[in-house]
Amino acid sequence: MRPNLPLAVLALGLVTVSAVHPAFARSGREEISPAEEQTFPYDADIPGCQDTAVLEKVSTQFAEKEAKFWNSSLTILSYERIERTAWRPYGVDFIPRRYCSAVATTSDGVRRKVDYSVRESLGIIGATWGVDFCVHGLDRNLAYAYATACRMARP
Repeated sequence: MRPNLPLAVLALGLVTVSAVHPAFARSGREEISPAEEQTFPYDADIPGCQDTAVLEKVSTQFAEKEAKFWNSSLTILSYERIERTAWRPYGVDFIPRRYCSAVATTSDGVRRKVDYSVRESLGIIGATWGVDFCVHGLDRNLAYAYATACRMARP
């Protein structure tokens, strides 16, 4: 009797993924080392969602991206309904991240949802915190960056 080749390939793929990807490899009894206790520790001291420096960084990077890649003068004028959506959603042993959302008013007068995250040591050469963001309706390179409706900018 011949083995079912597609089924064997699928099983081999699952074994390979579980050996490589940490989400599949972790067991319930595995000891977790918090990021603050690792060889190169993190302190989890990053600014909040409503912090002025965070919102300015999102606004500045948005304006730069619009001008450089899309030949647009669009900017973010203001934020409202700022809220934290998640804090360290992947566990304490990963780089500390705070996920946020807000409603931004852009220079064309349109109010758009913005998903963003504040991440420890992921700024310039790891020396400071960094932000990652996606403005709904303006993620023009859908297939490469944040997928449909900024899904990849959320936890």
